[in-house]
Amino acid sequence: MTLQTVILAAGMGSRLGRALPKPLTELSDGRSIMRQQHDNIRAAFGSDARITTVVGYRAETIIEAFPNANYVHNERYDETNTSKSLLRALGATGRAGVLWMNGDVVFDPMILGRAAAYIERDQSFVTVNTSKVSDEEVKYTVTSEGFIKELSKTVKGGLGEAVGINYISSADKKSFMRQLQRVEDQDYFERGLELAIAENGLLLEPMDVSDLYAVEVDFAEDLERANLFV
Repeated sequence: MTLQTVILAAGMGSRLGRALPKPLTELSDGRSIMRQQHDNIRAAFGSDARITTVVGYRAETIIEAFPNANYVHNERYDETNTSKSLLRALGATGRAGVLWMNGDVVFDPMILGRAAAYIERDQSFVTVNTSKVSDEEVKYTVTSEGFIKELSKTVKGGLGEAVGINYISSADKKSFMRQLQRVEDQDYFERGLELAIAENGLLLEPMDVSDLYAVEVDFAEDLERANLFV
């Protein structure tokens, strides 16, 4: 079955202070952030992997740069957050499980190689980094069985940070979508995962990638750090 992948790229990314959408930011190796994401997806899952990108702010610039991808438009990109962008994309990907990522993550291609085993058994997961726990990042805790219990920026006593690369299984997709419909427009998609855990029994595994690099580029200093790896 063709793997369904989603890149969330609708936001304005104003904190980085660039005119173009943040995923088009050039890295030190000459590729854009989104190009390295496409390259990593193709390297791990082959040319058959279906890439659907959610666009909003200056959508035409992303479409022009990647004309062969599939696109979903979030016309309310300036009023909504990643929960609503992801909901639109999940609705366009049929019944299959979906691997998705934030459009500003620069990451080691080996992360997707590690993810392949989870995807093969259709197991929902979030990638996590246990080496640091910053106040402004999405943090997590786990149950006694080792599944994700809490997942938000307000988590106390977090065990690590969510990296921004995730997978929802075909079995969990419908209930997750219902929760994404429920959440507030300004909620992140993690709120939908938390509700699905609490109300639908979603078993969400943390996939530890602390030994690999993954940088979510929000500020200029993040871009400098990402450029140390590529």
